[in-house]
Order: sequence, then C-alpha cells, then structure tokens
Amino acid sequence: MAQLTDALRTTGYALLDPSDVCALAGCTRTELDALAASWDHLALDNYLKDGGNYRRRRHSCFIQDGATLTQTEHRAHWQPVEYNALHGGMHRLFEPVEAQTVANPAWSRLISALGQACAQARGEQRWYVEAHQFRIDTLEGIGRPTPEGAHRDGVDFVAVLLVGRHNIKGGETRVFQADGPDGKRFTMLEPWTLLLLDDARVIHESTPIQPIGENGHRDTLVLTWRAGAFQGEDA
Repeated sequence: MAQLTDALRTTGYALLDPSDVCALAGCTRTELDALAASWDHLALDNYLKDGGNYRRRRHSCFIQDGATLTQTEHRAHWQPVEYNALHGGMHRLFEPVEAQTVANPAWSRLISALGQACAQARGEQRWYVEAHQFRIDTLEGIGRPTPEGAHRDGVDFVAVLLVGRHNIKGGETRVFQADGPDGKRFTMLEPWTLLLLDDARVIHESTPIQPIGENGHRDTLVLTWRAGAFQGEDA
C-alpha cells in the first residue's frame, strides 16, 4: 500500500501486476478469475456516436465509506463534454452489473481495497464509485477501447483492470501528464493487471484493437472514485 500511494503521489499513476492486485484485495487469483465469466453476458452499448457496434458493457454505482461498500439504486452514467467530447452531456443508462457478480465477495473486496488506496493518497472521503464492465470486440474489424481519445474522466481516481484478451493485437495503454510532456506506453497482457490513475494529474487512452483470429475481444473493468457526489449531482 505504501508503494502504491507513493507512486500515485509522485507520478500520478501506479501499475500493478496480478499478484500485487491479489495481495491488495485479499483475494486469490482463482477468486478473481471467477468474475470473468460475467463479461460474456454484457449488453450492447447503443450510445456510440461513431456508429460502431464493437462495445458491450454493464454499469453500476456504489458509495464507499471506509471499508463499507453499498450499491446505489441504478442510475445513468453522465459526463460533461469537457471530459468526454464524444459522449459528454448524455445520460446513458446501461444495463446494471449482474446481481451474482456484485454478490461475489471478490467484487467488493477488490473495489474496497482500491478505494482504501485512494483514501491513503487523498485522505478519507465518502467515495462515489462507478463500475463499468467493458468488452471491445473486433467482429466488424477494428474495436476502439477509447473512441473519445486521450481523456480525463472528471473524477478523483480511475482504475483500469485487464480481465482478458482473446485473438487480438493492439490495445496499447498510454498515460500522459495532464500539464507536462512526459508519457508512458505499454500493453497490459496478463489478466488482472491494474492501472490506477490520479485523474487530475494524468490523461489516458487505449489504442484500437484488431483481430488475429475468430471472436477477438478485450475485456476490462473500469472503476472510478469521486468525492462529494456522482458527476452531474454536485450541489
């Protein structure tokens, strides 16, 4: 935890391998892998403005007080255009994360542990957490993990966890200083690799994926923590 929070404070991001993620969450790799099957049940994202049909997702919201994680009533996802020029300003109501996924102890352990890491870096907060399950596929050719381009999300912290890659190439992750020249490029290959970002200090994107076999796809879990309120609900 100390190394993780130090990385967030010094560089604005931290990259953890799966064994570190398991240690942080107090889960075995088998317990995390048990979540992966739910990515086969995602619903088509009908809001893509580029006309594509390459993204499937589910979305649910939670409030985290310390180690307590409570799911909220289902709500739409909203971002301002300042943070998402392509899809900002839209109330996008996606299908919720399946109940059996949320009920899996590994789900809450993972989110709670990462929220505690955010608190170590920023101080204790009442965190408003959004969880996004994504599958980007190549059934129509190229799939775009971040069609909006390099961006910030308008929150305090963002976690991107690779859940799996199948028959694809590409999907390089890029992290850049929000107000400087430095940047890093790498490709997450092993399931449950984690990138944790301080959203105020860095911008990020993932490059398009292309098929190298049948049913090519890339699965990720994206989690965000925001203090005070969900976006669009500030007093």
